[in-house]
Amino acid sequence: MLCCQPGILAPLPPHARYLSFTLRPHADIRAALQQLAQEVDGRATVAGLGEPLINRLGMQVPGLRSFAPPAGAQVELPSTPRALWLWLRGQEPGELLLRARHWKERLAGAFDLASDVPAFVHAGGRDLTGYEDGTENPQGDDAAGTAVVQGQGPGLEGSSFVAVQAWRHVLERFDAMSPSEQDHAIGRRRSDNEELDDAPPSAHVRRTAQESFAPEAIVLRRSMPWADGGACGLQFVAFGRSFDAFEAQLARMSGAEDGLCDALFGFTQPIDGAYYWCPPLRACAALDLSALGLNT
Repeated sequence: MLCCQPGILAPLPPHARYLSFTLRPHADIRAALQQLAQEVDGRATVAGLGEPLINRLGMQVPGLRSFAPPAGAQVELPSTPRALWLWLRGQEPGELLLRARHWKERLAGAFDLASDVPAFVHAGGRDLTGYEDGTENPQGDDAAGTAVVQGQGPGLEGSSFVAVQAWRHVLERFDAMSPSEQDHAIGRRRSDNEELDDAPPSAHVRRTAQESFAPEAIVLRRSMPWADGGACGLQFVAFGRSFDAFEAQLARMSGAEDGLCDALFGFTQPIDGAYYWCPPLRACAALDLSALGLNT
């Protein structure tokens, strides 16, 4: 029996830590992945593999590619391809700090840490700007239908693709806006989360309205606020059966589609960007890497 990593569909944890890694030259990648497959449970730790790692193995995963900005984007959208991504989910920061140390040490022979982002749930699921995040997320069976690969056969069935970007907020710019300007930049009232009838075309809600794309561009968002020293923002995480829906939304947000940029870019900006493939679980217990010729 194969199933998806359950943390993908589970509610957000109170705290999280996002780790990304690059490959070490001449490392024994296969041995490291076999070890990873046995330790990742898919619930407390969700794992994603990037194209650099798949290429090192001499393999291919249908649908996996490295993140690239849309052609014609009017804003900077950094691409930072990484080999491995771990989403550590937990109840409190100390637990996650110790688990992050474990993974860094465990993987040190094959991977170098590229980023370590501590994240948390804020005000019941709001961004640090105070607005609810993920309002249009699919629920229940629709969430699984959106995020989980189906009908692709063993090794791929139950997997998922994830787009990851760290957005850094400039809260001073946001705070300089009037409450009405803030609401119109988002397209919703912060007070009750109701969509504004008079929201401008640049409002985030208008730019990303899932039903306005053909086909509908639906993703399962699992984003969380982050803070590190004096910097803060949103760790954007979007799961899907492919990257198509995310790319359609980003093309419109960045002005690549029609030259009009999302108002979000007035006070926040992505500082990295990467794609990963999240393998399914074998017997719902260990990562199934049979698509890569491992643990078959």
